[in-house]
Amino acid sequence: MTPEELKKKAFSIIEKIDVSKKKDQVKNLEFESSNPSFWEDQENARKKMMELASIQKEIENVEMIDLLLEEEEYEEVEKVLKELEVYLYLSRPHDNYAAIVTIHAGQGGTDAMDWAEMLYRMYIRFFQRMGWTYEVIDENKGEEAGIKNVTLLVEGQYVYGKLRGEVGTHRLVRLSPFNSAHLRQTSFALVEVLPQIENAVEVIISEDDLEWEFYRASSHGGQNVQKVSSAVRLKHKPTGIIVTCQTERYQGQNREYALKLLRAKLWAKKEEDEAKIKQGLKGEYVPASWGNQIRSYVLHPYKMVKDLRTEVETSSPERVLDGELDEFIDAEMKEI
Repeated sequence: MTPEELKKKAFSIIEKIDVSKKKDQVKNLEFESSNPSFWEDQENARKKMMELASIQKEIENVEMIDLLLEEEEYEEVEKVLKELEVYLYLSRPHDNYAAIVTIHAGQGGTDAMDWAEMLYRMYIRFFQRMGWTYEVIDENKGEEAGIKNVTLLVEGQYVYGKLRGEVGTHRLVRLSPFNSAHLRQTSFALVEVLPQIENAVEVIISEDDLEWEFYRASSHGGQNVQKVSSAVRLKHKPTGIIVTCQTERYQGQNREYALKLLRAKLWAKKEEDEAKIKQGLKGEYVPASWGNQIRSYVLHPYKMVKDLRTEVETSSPERVLDGELDEFIDAEMKEI
């Protein structure tokens, strides 16, 4: 890109970011944080401070571009512009929300459950690299190996915006470690990503519509066998949606997680219903369905990971499975 093209792109991005509006947001957040009662709700305060830090970083990057252009440091300008472009792609209403991520093993027995656990490990490595925090709120292990499903609550900057493109079916081709003939096996796992909806106005839940059931959390025995009914099964009677949470020792914590998961699923149903009305519009909600295959991971007879939507591919599946997802996620954000 020539210096003139770079300048043109820089001015276009800076105009879209609207720094004066960002500075107003900073003032408002700083004013909020100066209120003595601000830290009474620590979770909300922490999220507000993360939002403040993110906006301040955007403003710093814009100011840095002006300085780098003056000094004709065009390579550095390109790097900063790439970072700013990400903020533009992450401008949808829920992009800066925490996310609820669920991985389901598909048909295929132990191989599929092992594949679901491989994806689980891949995402945890990615979360760690991003500096995000996560909690497991529900998990069902396989009888022999792997997991049947796992649900995580993931928090950090722009978590939902960056992960929403991971929704869909992930396909693995490899030599099976679970059959004596060591035959080639194709396994599937479904990834579901929902925003953690905290605004009660967005999703209204009536207590009368809820049916609670409490039971002992599943265990593999030993000293950790649950002696109290801490696990939670929650049904939303009008829609028939059922969620479960059983990883915490305390029923109260599992109840709280179950409500968060239910609220997210009700939001997703609402989005899906609206999408049916607005069919064909780019960027609409895509439900997590087995028919929506998004990426193939091939370990045999050759090595490759290929995204079926963006055409991004690599011949190093080991790196991807170790959490190096940036190239895929960056391309997905531009597609959505």
